[in-house]
Amino acid sequence: MGDGKVLPFNGRYFASASGRKERWNGVQQDITGQLHRKLAYEVIAEVRIFGNSTGAEVRSTLWVESPNGREHYISIGKVHASDSEWLRLQGKFLLNENLSSGLPPMLENVSFGVNVIENSNLSQGLRYWSPLGSCTLSIAKGSPRLLPPSIGSIGHYEQLSGLYIVASNRMETWMGPSQNITNKLVLHLTYQIAAWVRVGPGANGPQIVNLAIDVDNQWINGGHVQVVDEKWQEITGSFRIEKQPSKVIVYLQGPSAGVDLMIAGFHMFPVDRKARFSRLKEKTDKVRKRDVVLKFPEVNGEDASNTFVRIRQLKNSFPFGSCISRSNIENEEFVDFFVKNFNWAVFGNEMKWYHTEPERGRYNYKDADEMVDFCKKHGIDTRGHCIFWEVEDAVQQWVKSLEKDDLMTAVQRRLEGLLLRFKGKFKHYDVNNEMLHGSFYRDRLGEDIHAYMFREAHKLDPSAILFVNDYNVEDGCDAKASPEMFINQVLDLLNRGAPIQGIGLQGHISNPVGEIVTAALDKLAILGLPIWFTELDVDAANEHVRAEDLEVMLREAYAHPSVEGIVLWGFWELSMFRDNAHLVNAEGHINEAGKRYLALKQEWLSHSEGHANSFGEFEFRGYHGLYSLEVTTPRRNHVNPLWLIRRITFGIVYKLIASESWS
Repeated sequence: MGDGKVLPFNGRYFASASGRKERWNGVQQDITGQLHRKLAYEVIAEVRIFGNSTGAEVRSTLWVESPNGREHYISIGKVHASDSEWLRLQGKFLLNENLSSGLPPMLENVSFGVNVIENSNLSQGLRYWSPLGSCTLSIAKGSPRLLPPSIGSIGHYEQLSGLYIVASNRMETWMGPSQNITNKLVLHLTYQIAAWVRVGPGANGPQIVNLAIDVDNQWINGGHVQVVDEKWQEITGSFRIEKQPSKVIVYLQGPSAGVDLMIAGFHMFPVDRKARFSRLKEKTDKVRKRDVVLKFPEVNGEDASNTFVRIRQLKNSFPFGSCISRSNIENEEFVDFFVKNFNWAVFGNEMKWYHTEPERGRYNYKDADEMVDFCKKHGIDTRGHCIFWEVEDAVQQWVKSLEKDDLMTAVQRRLEGLLLRFKGKFKHYDVNNEMLHGSFYRDRLGEDIHAYMFREAHKLDPSAILFVNDYNVEDGCDAKASPEMFINQVLDLLNRGAPIQGIGLQGHISNPVGEIVTAALDKLAILGLPIWFTELDVDAANEHVRAEDLEVMLREAYAHPSVEGIVLWGFWELSMFRDNAHLVNAEGHINEAGKRYLALKQEWLSHSEGHANSFGEFEFRGYHGLYSLEVTTPRRNHVNPLWLIRRITFGIVYKLIASESWS
């Protein structure tokens, strides 16, 4: 710049603002969604000016727009800049207000279930379709005539034409068929995507196919699938946009250059969550409730039909848990919310190998010991997460440096040290985390090492239920983690003698679609093993949208007969794995997502009252859990505040024996 008079402070480049008409003109960057309240941030930059020998003041400023539309500026720092040298501008700032609450989205006159994609059946040839890049599009015949399974259950009954698009002469992986859908999407609305896809001959190994949405040159993932042959396969996913875009393109991409790419039956439509919730309520009643008959005896010769019964459920015994950390249990407000609203816990990092043995031979079990004691004190059951972590980036350096024999010895010591120390204290263990996404131990110790870990863990603590645990299995967004891949992995381990007793789905999900989640659960259910959501969180800046996302996941999971527990990956702001996933803010105020969680917990309690019939029987339908039973006879009341229904079977009669206190 300036014919070489201005050179970078370091490196090869610097940003400059020229042609400035106002003092406030300069360089800016949008950092929406990247900041947390109550955290101090420091800003450091090297600055200078050009064309003013006397120097000038340069400021760093944060522009903030609140959810209610109010704008204000926060001054961060300033420096008197020079045109002869670079000077440091430095300052700090702190955000106190809640920037992520937002207003409830206004969704009016939405055509739920209606396909956004024009000419999906190709009855008009290639109209509305365009090649992305220099590839060539053509139409062929011979694709499936049925809709992709994930959308077949929501009212779509059209028969497909059997026509499909072929993208050939693909010179880059991103080339494929595309369609402009600008002005067809509604903000904050969740869209499901589904299609049949296939690749042509000549592929060298499995191919990854991706449905992508280009929103103002920003890539959004609409779904991934790994295609291993020339057969048609379903690809499905979901997405949502939060800001009004100027241009939106949807396209298919992924396979190696030179490999033909085909698509048929492409559907993209807004999801009617309210209608889905209504059906899930009916399903939940069938899956989670049981019929109960209470039989009352005659009292002093009086007909038991005079008995009035009032039943109130105090607690639902279904496992609802949360991730906690050692620092959380020092926060009295955190503890109060946790013990009132959860009955299971998992530790965020305190049980992981890199935490308990960060350096070889230097152990740290103090945090885990204290957290186990905390959970025991409050009657909270615990999951052990995790014994090993298969992803290399999560393995501490000293373990990575070990030769094969030393690594095997270290693995055995880890198993014995952890499981014998905590024998009987953890009801579950995630034995080797994320085996679909990593191969550290398998690459170094052989194919049987995963099964060995399970076998040894079971020997050391037979009482613990042993889980596989992985992410992205339930939402269609990850080609490495389909339900089919998870099933094949479990079957292989079982064949090797691994005593797998549970399926862990982490559940770090965005824009969830109930039909996609349940389709995955249905597939996994064929294994006959209990399924738990082990690390559930949903991430949305608008807390009303977040609340709805959370309701989707909780309702789908609770309504599915194979799901036996749900554990959230935290609930407290500043203690979350993902931004904008908390239910309670840093001051202890419950946000819309937290209110939705509590409302569902209340919905899943059973209450009933009325008179016994002429046979002295009172019937009701209820969830498993702890009940208060109040019985009123003509002479007096009897209250039993601790009546526990654990395993209720259909049609069973519970006989209540009369005593003097009833008469």
